[in-house]
Amino acid sequence: MTQTLPRVMAETMAPYAPSFRLPRRALVASSGLLLFTVVLGSMIGPAAISPGAIIAELLDRLPGVSIDSGLGERQSVILWQWRLPRVVLGGLVGASLALAGSAYQGVFRNPLVAPFSLGVVAGAGLGATIAIAFGLRVGVGPLDSIALLAFIGALGAVAMTSSLGARSGRSPTMLLLAGVAVSSFLTAIQTFLMQRRSETLREVYAWILGRLATSGWADVWLLGPYVVVCGAVLVAHRRHLDVLRLGEDEAHALGVDVRRVRWIVLFAASLLAAAAVAVSGIIAFVGLVIPHAVRMLFGSSYRIVVPLSALLGAAFLVLADVVARTIASPAELPIGVVTAFVGAPFFGLILWNSRAAL
Repeated sequence: MTQTLPRVMAETMAPYAPSFRLPRRALVASSGLLLFTVVLGSMIGPAAISPGAIIAELLDRLPGVSIDSGLGERQSVILWQWRLPRVVLGGLVGASLALAGSAYQGVFRNPLVAPFSLGVVAGAGLGATIAIAFGLRVGVGPLDSIALLAFIGALGAVAMTSSLGARSGRSPTMLLLAGVAVSSFLTAIQTFLMQRRSETLREVYAWILGRLATSGWADVWLLGPYVVVCGAVLVAHRRHLDVLRLGEDEAHALGVDVRRVRWIVLFAASLLAAAAVAVSGIIAFVGLVIPHAVRMLFGSSYRIVVPLSALLGAAFLVLADVVARTIASPAELPIGVVTAFVGAPFFGLILWNSRAAL
């Protein structure tokens, strides 16, 4: 529901008002849900591991804590080298996409904007398609050729969008239109390559539909620094996003450098989304559904939306991965199919409820 200017100003100018602080119960509930999904995700698999043993094993790794989980050597290897890396990676990817989504929606003042609006998906898809279609075997550290070229493609697409948007006009609307143009152009190139290299279609589509398959912690250590640094930047600017809700003129009057804040937030969000897509493929709707759900449940202030989006985004994707692994067992659904199955109806509900404003 659209808020009046006086109400938005009241929220913005009262940063320490109790009603706009991060609700403690919401924080505890979100953290508890995330812990539950981590334990649930770690249980799923052919080898049975009890929830109590998983919790004890996790606590045993804390400094100053010594608990015997009762796990044998084989079970411990399965937990720490196969299941937990996948669960943690899912949590990091979900948090990244949800954080990026909340930041994009704040900058563009539009709850229907997703993290991929500036061409991240199209650029990553083109980069991954090039790597697969031509059988490239290059990489840097833990980044294989697909992840490396997907990351480069995603950042290149954002750079193209930013350059085109700056030349066409510096308004958020022009930037979004530039993102549409760049995405369409890069998708056309990707489609051409897929047609010319049809023998690689299965592998390309497997990447496009998203996956969290991992062995070991390499992808986690790769994505982790982006989540920490970019996430800290976005959380630090959550109050500025509240001010931007007033409009550019009002934000200037309150002493906010709108252009600087906008580009810092967009850069951090785009870098975070690009890193997530590079290691997981294209997982849609997380960055759209989660921030909007947080708004519906806990309020529209970005002091609340940004941190809770990270926690609930992580929990949502870990749970989606559990569904992807079990619903068609012993086969495994692409996780992007599960998130689309949940996100597409939710997106339709948002459009239905927003029809008057649109």
